[in-house]
Amino acid sequence: MDIKAVVFDLDNTLYDYDAAHEAAFRILSGYAQIALGLSEEEFSAVYDAVMQEQITRSGGAYAAIHNRMIRFQMILERVRKPILYAPQMSDLYWAVFLDACRPVPGVREALEALRTEYVIGVGTNMTADYQYRKLQRLGLLDFIGFMVSSEEAGAEKPEKRLFDLCAEKAGCAAAECVFVGDSLSHDIKGALDAGMSAVWLSPPPGHIAEPKPAPDGVPAIASLSELPGLLRGLRGI
Repeated sequence: MDIKAVVFDLDNTLYDYDAAHEAAFRILSGYAQIALGLSEEEFSAVYDAVMQEQITRSGGAYAAIHNRMIRFQMILERVRKPILYAPQMSDLYWAVFLDACRPVPGVREALEALRTEYVIGVGTNMTADYQYRKLQRLGLLDFIGFMVSSEEAGAEKPEKRLFDLCAEKAGCAAAECVFVGDSLSHDIKGALDAGMSAVWLSPPPGHIAEPKPAPDGVPAIASLSELPGLLRGLRGI
């Protein structure tokens, strides 16, 4: 197999998104209790309801559904509190979130080994600004040759348009790209449908389980430290 580019998902692939969100949401819930008079249960319920409303309003899966400022604004409108709290909530959420970001074990060593042989990119849902801030916080930006966000592509994974743009930026055919991600439904299915190869980073214990095993022929790894050796094997080296 001729592999020229390796493209990574970001959230829950290069770092533990779930842990960072949990830390940020915990602090935000305390803020909501003091500033908005909402219990933890009330805030969690309205947060979930507004997140679904964002998706419905957008008319589809677009990057705006991830925008936390809009989400906090909608929460405040729903509970009839001044929207002046929205910037404070956004700043607090992201400050805690970014502080809690930690690269997954083995990622720097894997990227160091890979960048001498492949073009390395990131293909990610969400808006570009905070995806860049995450990569900066993780200390991984210097390894990345290009990034495609769903904001830039105008489409969310698993839509083919995002993966096509990844291949275009990598400067090679889709068949020469390997996409690495944790989500079978977004990363793996999208990559395969776009003509790429895929490697599934299986979620660690305690994370949300995927509904089914990886498709036949898709290798699974438990750690990114396994990736350089796996790719060498796929190339027959």
